[in-house]
Amino acid sequence: MHIVILAAARHPIAEPFAGGLESLTWHLVHGLRGRGVDVTVFAGEGSDPALDARMLGTSPLRLSDAARADVSMVPESWLREHHAYLQVMLHLQRRDDVDVVHNNSLHHLPVAMAGSVPSAVLTTLHTPPTPWLEPAIAIARSVPGAGLHHVAVSEHTAAAWRHVTEVDVVPNGVDVRRWTPGPGGPDLAWAGRIVPEKAPHLAIAAARAAGRRLRLAGPVGDPAYFASHVAPLLGPDAEYVGHLGTAGLAALFGSSAVTLVTPAWEEPYGLVAAESLACGTPVVAIARGGLPEVLDAATGVLVDPDPDAPDDDALVAGLAAAVGAAGLLDRGACRDRAVRECSVDRMVSEYLAHYEVLTPGLVA
Repeated sequence: MHIVILAAARHPIAEPFAGGLESLTWHLVHGLRGRGVDVTVFAGEGSDPALDARMLGTSPLRLSDAARADVSMVPESWLREHHAYLQVMLHLQRRDDVDVVHNNSLHHLPVAMAGSVPSAVLTTLHTPPTPWLEPAIAIARSVPGAGLHHVAVSEHTAAAWRHVTEVDVVPNGVDVRRWTPGPGGPDLAWAGRIVPEKAPHLAIAAARAAGRRLRLAGPVGDPAYFASHVAPLLGPDAEYVGHLGTAGLAALFGSSAVTLVTPAWEEPYGLVAAESLACGTPVVAIARGGLPEVLDAATGVLVDPDPDAPDDDALVAGLAAAVGAAGLLDRGACRDRAVRECSVDRMVSEYLAHYEVLTPGLVA
């Protein structure tokens, strides 16, 4: 079986990962190759050399002075990404040795052009519907024999797309051999991209209300938000420890009492929660998106947001109150759930099952 994986081009597929999409792609490639599957990867500049990825880029992007002077000229970064996916899809039209193209990008072109390649195209939906991708899927599905297939990273995300297309579910996975149990400790942890939709400022406020020290980790995705909403809140009881790789994050989770997960949007899956569980650390999370699918009553406490609340005071109070209860949960049960429900091995097996349905007669 020969699988082509199209990665998202905006961030490199390398540790420390920019987010769950990049982590999934990296682990999927290594997991499939570990099962003996032939995998070709197209990924962005700076991706892990071990992936042996082909560059997703337009080399060179030639624009005349007249083209650049056009009033409709979009930002060059957008143009480069668009033409990178156009280039790879045109390349795949000429390939007769590919069994499945697995699209893990957020771009519309691999979906729109799926019917032009000889192999089946499986797209993983990593986000809620977007104005570029939603109509592309709808239009492509109207073409007979387009060969389009879709999975989502949670049942919540799948449900958000089912008005457009049929969607199965393959939850994300974490490598439970690298995310290992730790002894716990007195502090709380928070990890993720530091952007408004992840709302680390709520985690700081909740930890402070609970009288607990918080350590935060992750890439600063929105410098203005960090400067205005996070940095002023830092101090002896709220420390930003930087953008950590897997080993550093596992040590952070493993030495903490509870991990806070505070999305201000509908979290498509909630990989941080799964990573924390693998380290034996229970989770307090805002019950948004796919997070209720990751946690159960033995491994975390979910706090329901009040859509009618005028501010975040009630939410912060609820998170703070949940910390004590979560800290009493059994760390072994957290680890067991991660191994059973959230592992990379489970994720890879489920994707292989989808590939085999799309390529009857082939054996991975």
